[in-house]
Amino acid sequence: MARHIAAIVGMPGAGKSEVARFFENAGYRVVRFGDATEEELLRRGLPLNEMNERLVREDLRATHGMAAYALLNIPRIDDALRSSCVAVDGLYSWEEYLALKHQYDTQLVMVAVAASPTTRRRRLASRPRRPLTAEEVDSRDHAEIERINKGGPIAMADVTLVNEGSLEELLFQVEKAMETLV
Repeated sequence: MARHIAAIVGMPGAGKSEVARFFENAGYRVVRFGDATEEELLRRGLPLNEMNERLVREDLRATHGMAAYALLNIPRIDDALRSSCVAVDGLYSWEEYLALKHQYDTQLVMVAVAASPTTRRRRLASRPRRPLTAEEVDSRDHAEIERINKGGPIAMADVTLVNEGSLEELLFQVEKAMETLV
């Protein structure tokens, strides 16, 4: 297979970043869509927290449309594709999916990471960077499903990884999935 893009999708706390790390360790270049949010927060001098992140995500989408993160990251993806396959960490909206599908067609492979809300709440409460309360997780889930159209890209997954067990179990699934990509 020619160089491809593995776009990792899933709800917060499902394990997308762990999957992206595995791809990176396997030689993929990772383009993290959320970096655009953090860069904008820094530019505005705002602290990194759920409220400010949501404000910036919504502002970027209001300015650039619902495909904002794909459009803002296509140059990074193109640059990375020159030397390796790419893992996109954090494709969110249906419109982002459509923009990448239009740009890359068969090079785009969708990888969904799924975990139950209970598991995701537990993980997000205990993560060292940007921990979230159960209420913040629920609020973010609703915002991402209702306002960002996150369900569509998850439904279009070529591969779905169920992350309810250990990290080792997840990484075993990723390794098996990668065999089908190469």
